[in-house]
Amino acid sequence: MNTTAEQSRLNDNYSGTKNWLKWGPYLSERQWGTVREDYSANGDAWNYITHDMARSKAYRWGEEGIGGFSDDKQLLCLGLALWNGKDPILKERLFGLTNSEGNHGEDVKELYYYLDSTPTHSYMKMLYKYTQEAYPYEQLINENQRRGKLEPEFELIDTGLFDQDRYFDVFIEYIKNAEDDILIQYTIYNRGDQNADLHVLPQLWFRNTWSWNPNSTKPQITHQDKSTLLLQSQLGNYYCHIDGNTELLFTENETNNERLYHSANASAFVKDGINDRIINNNLSAVNPQKKGTKAAAWFKLSVPAKQSMQVKLRLSNNHQTDPFDDFDNIVNLRIKEADGFYADKQQTTTHADERLVQRQAFAGMLWSKQYFFYDVNSWLNGDAGQPVPPQSRFKGRNHNWKHFIADNILSMPDKWEYPWFAAWDLAFHCLTFGQIDPDFAKKQLDLLISARYIHPNGQLPAYEWDFSDVNPPVHALAAWQLYQLDKQVNQKEDILFLEGVFQKLLLNFTWWVNQKDSEGNNIFEGGFLGLDNIGVFNRSAPIPGGGFLEQADGSSWMAMYALNMLQISIELALYNPVYENMSIKFAEHFLYIAGSIAYMGEDSLGLWDDQDGFYYDLFRKPDGESDRLRLRTLVGLIPMFATIVFDENKWNKLPHLKERLDWFMEQRPDLVRLVSYWKDTKGTEQHLFSLLRGHRMKLLLRRMLDPNEFLSDYGIRSISKEYLDHPYHYLLNGNDYEVRYNPAESDTGMFGGNSNWRGPIWMPINYLIIQALLSFQEYYTDDFKVEYPTGSGSYHSLAQIAASLSNRLKSIFLRNEKGERPVFGGYKKFNLDPHFKDYILFHEYFHGDTGKGLGASHQTGWTGLIALL
Repeated sequence: MNTTAEQSRLNDNYSGTKNWLKWGPYLSERQWGTVREDYSANGDAWNYITHDMARSKAYRWGEEGIGGFSDDKQLLCLGLALWNGKDPILKERLFGLTNSEGNHGEDVKELYYYLDSTPTHSYMKMLYKYTQEAYPYEQLINENQRRGKLEPEFELIDTGLFDQDRYFDVFIEYIKNAEDDILIQYTIYNRGDQNADLHVLPQLWFRNTWSWNPNSTKPQITHQDKSTLLLQSQLGNYYCHIDGNTELLFTENETNNERLYHSANASAFVKDGINDRIINNNLSAVNPQKKGTKAAAWFKLSVPAKQSMQVKLRLSNNHQTDPFDDFDNIVNLRIKEADGFYADKQQTTTHADERLVQRQAFAGMLWSKQYFFYDVNSWLNGDAGQPVPPQSRFKGRNHNWKHFIADNILSMPDKWEYPWFAAWDLAFHCLTFGQIDPDFAKKQLDLLISARYIHPNGQLPAYEWDFSDVNPPVHALAAWQLYQLDKQVNQKEDILFLEGVFQKLLLNFTWWVNQKDSEGNNIFEGGFLGLDNIGVFNRSAPIPGGGFLEQADGSSWMAMYALNMLQISIELALYNPVYENMSIKFAEHFLYIAGSIAYMGEDSLGLWDDQDGFYYDLFRKPDGESDRLRLRTLVGLIPMFATIVFDENKWNKLPHLKERLDWFMEQRPDLVRLVSYWKDTKGTEQHLFSLLRGHRMKLLLRRMLDPNEFLSDYGIRSISKEYLDHPYHYLLNGNDYEVRYNPAESDTGMFGGNSNWRGPIWMPINYLIIQALLSFQEYYTDDFKVEYPTGSGSYHSLAQIAASLSNRLKSIFLRNEKGERPVFGGYKKFNLDPHFKDYILFHEYFHGDTGKGLGASHQTGWTGLIALL
């Protein structure tokens, strides 16, 4: 097997002979408005540091930039600043609305695209589109605040500033010649019909570590010779060579207290000094001695109409005599190697448009890596020499997570809208990374469940806004699928990884059993469980008037968790017989959960409803009465996910498990008949463990595959379309709780109002549905057929249906017969313009009827799963 140059770099990196991942796209795209930077008494992170304050505030926990790049501890940072000569500030960070400013919550208001990246970041490319007229900051704020929740968001493209093509395409490229030799290339295209001026300012700065640690040594950037900067820090000496003679500006990465707080500055030069020098022509704002902790090279370009210009830099730990002589050759070589790497990975992807979408999905995943620094104990207590945090913090956000210390590169859902890790998102990220860099994926999963992250009681941290919230337990599933992917990519079985993850997840599984099964009946309430506003009630808050929900998804997720742990323990038992006892434990857990889903409490009322052929939540009232909440949502489809198949050979190698399950069949036939009959191989030498037998499976699929309910042209909706004309109502204590099918953005403010599970299509759930269908197919074979779509009279195997659903999801991004991509939502500019039509955005979720991209616009994160389809 031939090894590509990029694969060789990956091999060298993970063998420890090289450190190709020392530098990467590790800057956030938004550090302001985050929990980490919030030291307020009331936890109002969005207003503690705003976008307007950001240019003047030295951050404590991280940095941000446009197309940013840094080392893996974010000591030295690179980013781009631009000025069209008309904006009131430098464009050095992406602009967006806060949660309270947007009619659908926080939302970035920029046009930028991740176009390419190799796993080692030996070659990276992104595009930022910058207006030649003044950027419409106020218009975007005012118009979105004017609009209500029933109206769409007002986007940058809606302002008309791109209609006449009077904008710049700024391509940002990073190219590694060696581990510590990085080429930076900015290519600026003037798409307009007139010459246009643009100020281009590549910036380098050190993250402020010295203000919080009096014993630390302050780094320094100095002008060495000609167009060379010397950067001295604990990283050692680095040299930044700048192509061409241009003015160099220096300041300090220190807070401008005078501007923000009307108090004295600690330094004569402050963070926004370069901004003041350019925008306000304030000569005293930058250091005439040409030294500091932040520096910029000031290029004043006049870009001819329809033409392009370039700016080049080279950052190296060695002083280069002729840094630009071999520059273009290195760039071309790395592009060729990137093409070679993806040609190898995309051998089975034959359609050119599919290859384009898949490669940009991988690029989005790789660009969304971020340095995440958060020491909760230090954050709660504050730093020496800094103001003492308010006492309210010690009873507020994350106060029970003092053990938590993150100082790592993590995969983010979206580096502007969600610039923090989310536990269940990250599990899905690992699956996509598994295709191109399984070692990175394994390290991510292992980190999340490490002692520095997981609570001593076994709970996984959900996300920085509330580590104690509860997300679906999908990490054993991720571990198993990643183990399988890794085996395909690296041609070996990483049993040590699987065993290590299993041992740590035992603690988390026990936490679920002890904490989330409040009645001790193997039914799990769960709480939030990641599906935001999908239910009748806010699932993270107590139900008004009391009572509690026994959730179809909470219990189904746990049944799936038990089966995933069973699957892993069976694999481990083939190498170490000790794990056979664990497989018995998880098989029994699964059966008890299955029994409780079917029969609960004195009324023996289960979550399955024979009348509707669907699973529903059960509302237990304070007076002991129970109501089945007959609301058809994704919650009722999740029992499908609790499915595993394993073959006869494994079964015969585990005599104790086999014997125990035979005993169980004799002692508890009531439980056994509720689930698939694992002893029946149907002649395929496959055994099936599932919550669903064939009859219930067909009833559930009848609903799911009905175009009038869940089946959209673009995948499976999150709620039945029946509720468009016939909303669901539930009366409780004189209040009417209504749930209506809403295929677009949320029409409520629940969970910030920027996500919606009451109609749109979500990639991770659709991915799990497809995986479940393929598991059932493995067992039932082509003999098992269901009507698809419901009412069509056409019958198909589960594998055929899974393939069709995959095609529906892919069609969101691929050009259709009109040459349009549904993800663009009908914007002609996006669909037809040659400088837009092949730049893909991987949104958070998608319109349930049209496939239009909605929510966070760069959530390649779990939407990156499209690369696997």
